[in-house]
Amino acid sequence: MKRKVFVVPHSHWDREWYFSIEDSNTLLTENMSQLIHYLEAHPEFPTYTFDGQYSVVADYLKHSPENQARIKKLVQNNRLHIGPWYTQNDTLLVQTESIIRNLLIGKKGAETFGHSMDIGYLPDVFGQHAYLPSIFKRFGITHSVLQRGLYTEQIKDNLNFIWEAPNKESIAANNLFFGYGPGKFLADDDEYLTKTLLPILESLEKMNPEGSPLLLPAGGDQVFVRKNFPKVIEALNQKDLNYEFILSDYESFMESAGEDQQKYKTIRGELLASQKSRIHNTIRSQRVDIKLTNARVEEKIYQQLEPLGVLSQQLGGNYPQTWIHTCLTLLFDVHAHDSIGGCNSDETNQEIMNRLNKVERIVDDYLNILKKQISRGILGEEGTGVVAFNLLPKATCKKLTFTLFTKEPDVCLVGCDGQLLPQSINVQTYISGGKQVKVTADGEVEVELPGYYRSEVIAEVNFTGFGYKQLTISQQENQISQDRQTTTIANCYYEISVIEGQICLTRKSDGQRKMGLFDFENTTDAGDSYDYSPANDAKPTFSTDFIIKSVHTSAMQSEMILETTIKVAHDFQTRNELTKEQVIETSIKLITGSELIQIQHTIKNEVKDHRIRVRFLGENLTGKNYAEQGYSILERENQNPHLKNWRETGFAEAPQAIYPLERFVSVNEIAGNVTLFTKGLKEYEATQDCLSLTLFRSVGLLGKDDLAWRPGRASGINNKIVWTPNAQMQGELTFAYGYKWSPEILDIAATYQTAEEFTSHQLTYHLQALNVFEERLDRFELPQPEGLTHLPVEKTLLTIQKSVFISAFKKAEDSEATILRIFNPQHETIGLNYPLKDSESLSLDEQLLHQTTPTLKAKDYATLKIEKVGELAK
Repeated sequence: MKRKVFVVPHSHWDREWYFSIEDSNTLLTENMSQLIHYLEAHPEFPTYTFDGQYSVVADYLKHSPENQARIKKLVQNNRLHIGPWYTQNDTLLVQTESIIRNLLIGKKGAETFGHSMDIGYLPDVFGQHAYLPSIFKRFGITHSVLQRGLYTEQIKDNLNFIWEAPNKESIAANNLFFGYGPGKFLADDDEYLTKTLLPILESLEKMNPEGSPLLLPAGGDQVFVRKNFPKVIEALNQKDLNYEFILSDYESFMESAGEDQQKYKTIRGELLASQKSRIHNTIRSQRVDIKLTNARVEEKIYQQLEPLGVLSQQLGGNYPQTWIHTCLTLLFDVHAHDSIGGCNSDETNQEIMNRLNKVERIVDDYLNILKKQISRGILGEEGTGVVAFNLLPKATCKKLTFTLFTKEPDVCLVGCDGQLLPQSINVQTYISGGKQVKVTADGEVEVELPGYYRSEVIAEVNFTGFGYKQLTISQQENQISQDRQTTTIANCYYEISVIEGQICLTRKSDGQRKMGLFDFENTTDAGDSYDYSPANDAKPTFSTDFIIKSVHTSAMQSEMILETTIKVAHDFQTRNELTKEQVIETSIKLITGSELIQIQHTIKNEVKDHRIRVRFLGENLTGKNYAEQGYSILERENQNPHLKNWRETGFAEAPQAIYPLERFVSVNEIAGNVTLFTKGLKEYEATQDCLSLTLFRSVGLLGKDDLAWRPGRASGINNKIVWTPNAQMQGELTFAYGYKWSPEILDIAATYQTAEEFTSHQLTYHLQALNVFEERLDRFELPQPEGLTHLPVEKTLLTIQKSVFISAFKKAEDSEATILRIFNPQHETIGLNYPLKDSESLSLDEQLLHQTTPTLKAKDYATLKIEKVGELAK
């Protein structure tokens, strides 16, 4: 019996890369128009797959709307396969919530045309997120087809396997061992058969059980439909070969292969192997400006704007759903794997940053609008006052920063109970009132306006749950942060000092001390936009002694400003001439009552072709590290065992133990647990004596042959040099993150609670008329929603248990209900309390599954529907 070979004609459509999105879309118009016409005219060409990302169809129809019905008919008849993604995002560089929303928009969009491809299609992304099997399954997607991330040993006997997420949910998957283009130039001539096709098929046969079908993807980047394929397939089937060729699609192949599912091996978790396909594990520090901005925008959308919109809606105001959808589609354009990876031309990356800035402006606008409308609902349209918002549905006590404008310098915040809040003034400045033009009977005259004070007040606010509190400004003397002549700062958890140029950290609970908390490492980067590469003839350099520049203390926080330098070369060509001094300024803050040390580095980068990492020194206890991904913590080895003989075993690139993280990374040291909490810094390496966090890479070339850790051709395009001077990251760069040092080994619940503390779930607003330029839209007239009036001075709408954590808090897509996505990162099942246990449980595309969710399994998550959030507080 002949072996079935499913030939899948397709296009992999990079929306931008070394070319711009305009290049892509103009080409797309020609390509898609001809594809539609060809499929309609040639029923013998059964089906075509257009890359699994709905955004391509949406982009096409912006310029060719007259073809919408034609595409719909082709999709409904299974002639054209689209979806389920909006864009094929790099799942290791974005919040897990972004992965879900990307699929939600993409799947719903494709379904409006009649069908969304039932394949979690991952042909070209640089490594696979551990929770993808579960996410696909909860969207009703039953299979996945992917290229990168597997060791040959894992799939040597069967390219089909069961892929299992950390919460034990799984789907059937197939590995594209030869990538997505082995059949791109499919032909029936003897030379092609003997030199190309048959050797590939014979290799695939060896890697699949006897009799199971073989998959031959037949496409490539930006390719047009191969009109000769039906005739080629017919000619191949007429030859005396051991194969039956079928022009088909991924769904049909996976359905046929699934008949042998009992033979599948289970492969668990994230897929980061670089044996057959390159993973580019250092792309996560490439063009770090994109990563940092994206992380900030994601936090503003998911942790601020959406829950603030829920608050507004529940109080009688508006939820800006259409604008949020607009922001998400623009954001997901950035999340395409090349885009967020930063392996693009300068022209393309400028557009990516423009897109991110555009999204952030819109989000800031609506944060401003909703804060002001809710505050006016409390204080009256002509009122003034201060409101603090808690957008996390948990009881919490948080140190918040309030920007206040007053006529007098003495300013204090008073709570709803009339008591002064614990507080201090961090910064206070006097601002001239300027001049105002007034129209009089004698013409226009300029009037000098009185000045006022701008004060940044840090105050401790207690919240009982999701809601808000009105605060009052009192004209009383307040402590202002003072410069101190000291070498030490402290709070109840730590003491930090500088001794003989080294940062000394003392943990007060047990007296443990770190002498030399961290330093900086600089290395020459001989790589390209895809991969860091060491220069074998250049040694790393390290920072010199730290010098205290200033110390500021107040009742709420203490801050130490330090400076250090590293000897660096000007560029790759002068890599052994350490003629430059890279100055690094560091701010270390201790917040009163907080176990989280807040650290910020500022670097004015004036040199090229290098990488800077901050190294936290300490002896690793287990040889392992722990990083958040999705809804739990992944355990990873500090050393990849394949690194010893990677060249001999034919790895595509060196399997360096350099890893991605979502929000934090942790190591257990001899003296306790160290955890770093980041916002946009996505790359780390743990060794026996330090935990290194990559701050940035500085390179100026898109592709380069024969790197030390990546032999052979350049990645991406290898026949054209694309210089990218902007990727050298010249100019001032700022990096902020948190550090925690606990006496015990990793405590999962406590670590996630600290991650919540480090996330900006709380907002503040001063409704006033002295300064209308602090927030983006305050200077403009703004209508007040009719239902948003006569609000109480304090309100809590929802409080959930501390043992679960929040991924999303938003309005439902197709109803007025609220969606709450929760997760349990711990190793044990937990019981859910009211109101969670009584909420309706939904799939990820927000379809009802069953009425209640009484428990949440270990490392699991749930999407809950709440009809009326405000009623839960009664």
